Amino acid sequence: MKTHSPAAWMTALILTAAAAAAPTSAAPLQTSERTVPEYRLGSGDRVRVTVFGEEALGGTFVVDGAGAASLPLIGEVRAGGLTVAEFRDAVTAALRDGYLHEPRVSAEVVNHRPFYILGEVNRPGEYPYAAGLTVMNAAATAGGFTYRANTRRVFIKRADDTAEQAHPLTGSTPVAPGDTLRIGERYF
Repeated sequence: MKTHSPAAWMTALILTAAAAAAPTSAAPLQTSERTVPEYRLGSGDRVRVTVFGEEALGGTFVVDGAGAASLPLIGEVRAGGLTVAEFRDAVTAALRDGYLHEPRVSAEVVNHRPFYILGEVNRPGEYPYAAGLTVMNAAATAGGFTYRANTRRVFIKRADDTAEQAHPLTGSTPVAPGDTLRIGERYF
């Protein structure tokens, strides 16, 4: 008859307990890996426009609630829903239409619209967006998770969507400007 050492019994006991604690019949999370599409301007974005050789025509402009930016000389230019390059091209076309012969325009986003986080974080609310923001960074900005937080998934509603979607809560899950993040409550 073969005897086992106390260390072998302890290892077997730990492995058995770990196997019993692992969820075997629980349904897998229905989540999808999140990708953020190319950035499109929206209400609340601040855009800097530079018209080379025409300093008076440039400046920093806010995209209003209707999705337009009001620029000197040419008036309102649609910005909402456009990429920065498309907005730059729209400003160039408006300036070319009777104002300047060959305008050279550049545009860049100075301040993105904020993101919102609610649910099981210590300080839910509105926060400024920063490039490269992830869900983990957003939760840290909001004071971290509460002890009840479900740290396995996050619900994200994009600014232009009507419903939120579940995504894995990882260090690489991206956040886009205008997103609303909801950290759910865990049940056990």
